Amino acid sequence: MLDLKWIREHPDDLDAGLARRGHDAVSKAVLDLDARRREAVTGLQTLEGHRNAASKAIGEAKRKGEDAKERMAQVAGIKEKIADFEERERALGAELEALLAGLPNLPAAGVPDGADESANVLVRSHGEPRKPNFKAKQHFELGEDLGMMDFERAGKMSGARFVVVRGPAARLHRALSQFMLDLHTNEHGYTEVMPPYLVRDHALYGTGQLPKFGADLFRTEEGFWLIPTAEVPLTNLVAGDILDGAALPMRVTALTPCFRSEAGAAGKDTRGMLRQHQFDKVEMVSIAHPDSSDDELERMTACAEAVLKRLGLAYRVVVLSTGDMGFGARKTHDIEVWMPGQGAFREISSCSNCGDFQARRMKARFRTPGEKGTNFVHTLNGSGVAVGRCLIAVMETYQRADGSIEIPEALRPYMGGVSEIAAPGSHD
Repeated sequence: MLDLKWIREHPDDLDAGLARRGHDAVSKAVLDLDARRREAVTGLQTLEGHRNAASKAIGEAKRKGEDAKERMAQVAGIKEKIADFEERERALGAELEALLAGLPNLPAAGVPDGADESANVLVRSHGEPRKPNFKAKQHFELGEDLGMMDFERAGKMSGARFVVVRGPAARLHRALSQFMLDLHTNEHGYTEVMPPYLVRDHALYGTGQLPKFGADLFRTEEGFWLIPTAEVPLTNLVAGDILDGAALPMRVTALTPCFRSEAGAAGKDTRGMLRQHQFDKVEMVSIAHPDSSDDELERMTACAEAVLKRLGLAYRVVVLSTGDMGFGARKTHDIEVWMPGQGAFREISSCSNCGDFQARRMKARFRTPGEKGTNFVHTLNGSGVAVGRCLIAVMETYQRADGSIEIPEALRPYMGGVSEIAAPGSHD
């Protein structure tokens, strides 16, 4: 959420920042609501002062044995007005809160302007995209030929955008998960967490998924929401807290399933497991000091890149344009991995600095030793990386002409020393 005090002082900057994201100007509406609410608060305080003075006068009159009926009637009238002003203040406050809650974060300086992904800017590339000297298959062709991916059976159980993965492919998926967690915890300084997969409204409000993006989520009849990403529970670990500034940054990671309705994705990536309702992801979250959050974004991006480097996968890093960034981000790096079967780069990780946007919603602060007062932390999140998409990239990158799949060196210890998934029909 944006800082209301800052908006009062910089209304033109608010509208300029929102315009960069293709959003209409709202400063006039915000300031009007804010002024009306503050008027209601002032009126309420004035009435409360009159009530207190009148009540005091009633007490004095009674002590003197004087008739206090007129003053009591006056107090009763003031109480009715107070109730009206309280209701007005609540209604205006709720309207202002709803307006602010629907505003996206403002883009950082240097983020490229543009309406969509066509305006994203390449930062760097790593590795040479593999282009086999045979017709490369897509992951679902490889998986089905190997008898290790069953979309039809999953569809009978659950509908579209689900898959049953079995055998060596399932083990490869597990190996990728464990490899990523070990890398981030043993070498990158993240603490592993096992968070809840079901959360309440306030947790999703804190990270910005609610109220605007409820259609993208799954909700139970009991009022729980299935997490769309571990960013939600991991970031909410500090909700309502005042942290020791000397202990920042706080870095946590988790492997969780993620659940997304994929609202608005009709017709996109309908084949295979690239875009599913349920998938696993290793998430990284950092709670950082405002002075170091830009550096923390670079560090987090490098941690995600390290996964792909160890696996020998070609990729590129882009800075998202203002029109392609997520709702809560002020700057985002996307990592796109090369998928030979598709002959294209596809997103496998997204690392974002949200500044104090989420922290304001969650009321997450820090205190600097020796200084008075508190400040909002900065929150960052990033995929480290999406496990299913990484499985796809490994299968397509390491496929052989006979349909077998080589296991990258980094994963072999997690695969019991196995160096390949044998070709269909092979008995070796």
